[in-house]
Amino acid sequence: MSRTRIKICGLTRESDVDAAVQAGADAIGFVFYAKSPRHVTPARAAELARRLPPLVMPVGLFVNADAALLEQARAALPQMLLQFHGDETPADCQRAGRPYIRAARMGPGFDLLDFAQQYSSAQGLLLDAHVEGYGGGGKVFDWSLIPRNVHSPVVLSGGLHAGNVIEGILQVRPWAVDVSSGVEEAKGLKSAALIQQFCAAVREADARLAALPT
Repeated sequence: MSRTRIKICGLTRESDVDAAVQAGADAIGFVFYAKSPRHVTPARAAELARRLPPLVMPVGLFVNADAALLEQARAALPQMLLQFHGDETPADCQRAGRPYIRAARMGPGFDLLDFAQQYSSAQGLLLDAHVEGYGGGGKVFDWSLIPRNVHSPVVLSGGLHAGNVIEGILQVRPWAVDVSSGVEEAKGLKSAALIQQFCAAVREADARLAALPT
């Protein structure tokens, strides 16, 4: 079986980037949403991304961004994967002209299978809790709402931390997990210890899955 990929989102400092890389993160996220406490500019994100070794992917989070911001971010980080968290339509996402993942706000009555069909051009679907406003709210949603037959790779998000990510991986079997507030000492400021604990918990979950009888 493949291992669960790890994305650490909302990085704002060099030390946080270094901690995520040292812990074994596969991707790090930069938030280009001005109302977020984790917001960075494209220029700042480019500075931080220069610390990434090969094969660690930068991801840019956008919420209803205008064309100018998208272009600035694409120019600053040409290798970046896009992540759309707002009201972007499938046409909006494709118009960006880059590989992307689409956030889905999970809640009772939400039809994920229909959503996945609409955004079939996405590289994957990031499943987050339905909260007021946009972006991550640090809330866990009911994982039983996720249908088993989603064809797109699933990135599990929403209120994850070292204490619950093992349960989430065992239940959902996602392609990847995404964490932000669950590894913070304050909003926008990551804890190297919490990042290490989170990544270790993901590896523990993978070990448990590998040990299950086939």
